[in-house]
Amino acid sequence: MTRTEDRTAHRSPEQTRAHFRAGASAPTAGWARGHTQANLISVPADWAYDMLLFCQRNQKPCPVLDVTDAGDWTTVLAPGADLRTDLPRYRVWEHGELTAEPTDVLDQWRGDLVSFLIGCSFTFEWALAAAGVPLRHVEQNRNVPMYVTTRVCRPAGRLHGPLVVSMRPVPPQALEAAIRESSLMPAVHGGPVHIGDPRVLGIKDLDAPDFGDPVDLHDGDIPVFWACGVTPQAAVTASRPPFAITHAPGHMFVADTRDDQYRVP
Repeated sequence: MTRTEDRTAHRSPEQTRAHFRAGASAPTAGWARGHTQANLISVPADWAYDMLLFCQRNQKPCPVLDVTDAGDWTTVLAPGADLRTDLPRYRVWEHGELTAEPTDVLDQWRGDLVSFLIGCSFTFEWALAAAGVPLRHVEQNRNVPMYVTTRVCRPAGRLHGPLVVSMRPVPPQALEAAIRESSLMPAVHGGPVHIGDPRVLGIKDLDAPDFGDPVDLHDGDIPVFWACGVTPQAAVTASRPPFAITHAPGHMFVADTRDDQYRVP
């Protein structure tokens, strides 16, 4: 993780959140070494059961780490943090349409919002790097590429939508380590959902991700796909709830909890 090693990897979670609270914005891959990152989706209380059921039925892309009470902007993952200000960028949705991408949602916050913190694959990237798996998006100073697939999630109440995946190119000699290390962390998506030909997932062009940035593959690299916590945003687009707030893809909540808390023995 050479790109972020000096600037961001050694920041504490508190320093990282303060940096973003002050208005900075950047993808969070490589930030706050060894600490959990999480996706965010906040929905009105009358949609919260549907969201909880959607996550329960689709645990691979939507592993829930915490759920708040209605109107609460705090989380046990980082006592003292503010979910309205401490992410680098947000998305605001109305009836399934993206209406804003602010750096805080103080003006958009509502007293009926229930927030879900969902595991993120950035959490296991430190384990991949330690096992010798290169992280091309970090090396290339890019956001991880994410794609909407043709795989359909199991619907729940009013919520339905496609699976979203993130992709990391992996050289053949590191493939076993990538599978092993990510599989040991099921609470942050676990092992890959697909390895190899992207067309199996309905992805026509790796250079045209739906979210994030395209990443250059090295000779021999194999595309490896993990379930992604942007999946609830695809469900928002498909299901059109009246209101929602999410993180911007790749711009995560950095928690105080440590990666190894989610690693199975």
